[in-house]
Amino acid sequence: MVLIFVEGVVSYPAFDALPPRSPGGWLSMAGGAFLLVAGAWLVYRGVDALGGGLTPLPAPNESGELVRAGIYARIRHPIYAGVIALAAGWAFFVVSPWALAVAALLAVWLDLKARREEAWLLERYPEYAAYRRGTNRIVPGLY
Repeated sequence: MVLIFVEGVVSYPAFDALPPRSPGGWLSMAGGAFLLVAGAWLVYRGVDALGGGLTPLPAPNESGELVRAGIYARIRHPIYAGVIALAAGWAFFVVSPWALAVAALLAVWLDLKARREEAWLLERYPEYAAYRRGTNRIVPGLY
């Protein structure tokens, strides 16, 4: 949450440059808008698939079950992927290199959080190892 707040703060000066005055700025805004929509979709699909198993902490919910259906059949951490896409999308939308740097820090933080979460998931669900081998962590087909 702190990094998301920092991204908002560092991107504030970029509002003075809106709307963009160059084709590159408009292209950045369009790409940012796409990432914002894609990120919101990923977060929604991840939250919806988890249902009552959703928790803000990386430790698995005691009453939860391992979800491997829906968006979780493609990637193991769609909510983290969505938050990263939202942060990067915002940075491109407001054309802010500082916000993009914070989005990169957020991506590193969420990747570390995902690694810790996966260690706990392996302890709780023996079938997680096979699931992990068959899906990517954050980007389908890539990572």
